[in-house]
Amino acid sequence: MILHKFKNQADLDRAAADLIISAVRAKPNAVLGMATGGTPVGLYQEIVKSYQQGLVSFKEAKTFNLDEYVGLPITHPESYRAFMQRNLFDHIDIRAENTHVPNGNAADIDGEGRRYDEMLYQQGPVDLQLLGIGHNGHIGFNEPDSHLSRFTHKVTLKAETREANKRFFNSLDEVPTHAITMGMGSILHAKAILLVVKGMEKAEILDRTLNGPITTEIPASLLQTHPRVIVMTDCDVEYKVSHS
Repeated sequence: MILHKFKNQADLDRAAADLIISAVRAKPNAVLGMATGGTPVGLYQEIVKSYQQGLVSFKEAKTFNLDEYVGLPITHPESYRAFMQRNLFDHIDIRAENTHVPNGNAADIDGEGRRYDEMLYQQGPVDLQLLGIGHNGHIGFNEPDSHLSRFTHKVTLKAETREANKRFFNSLDEVPTHAITMGMGSILHAKAILLVVKGMEKAEILDRTLNGPITTEIPASLLQTHPRVIVMTDCDVEYKVSHS
């Protein structure tokens, strides 16, 4: 892992956006893994600025989102499809058919997971996967558990995850109880991973991700097994590299 620390979120957003933009400029048909939530909003804004300045084109790029709520209409403002359209896709030149988000309203969610994995297999691997991290160490919606699924699957959201996402809804009752998410195997198959972590309230879980034991009880800790992870954060943490 490579750890980059920033004094403020504005500098972090710019650096993260520049990394994604550089990947696309180096490989115009790059496959990008995208994330949602509060963490990537600022860096998506920086990407849009660079596109508007003519510094990058996404015409040949493809994107695969990590996850989507189950049972939430895509027209709902808090669906992850709506989030991506609002924060990024509607403001750049990416082709609609090249943007992929799991279908949380599929009649057969298990079948949808298989379909999504097949697309990933055919069009991937992902060149650069953007990730955030949950307060409990979840990646995508891979929640802490005694075991983790390798492939795209339906998951029951932990109470703490629903509570954290309540700020995007009118009440906790409106927060979906289930989601469909890429599995950890699919995520770790990416050629490179960019983990963005914001806010000192996530310093402890980031420290456990970087330096703690690898355990399914902290899904993010599995990133230690990947050969190319770049961490960008404004948290005051250190990466204690072992030389044993």
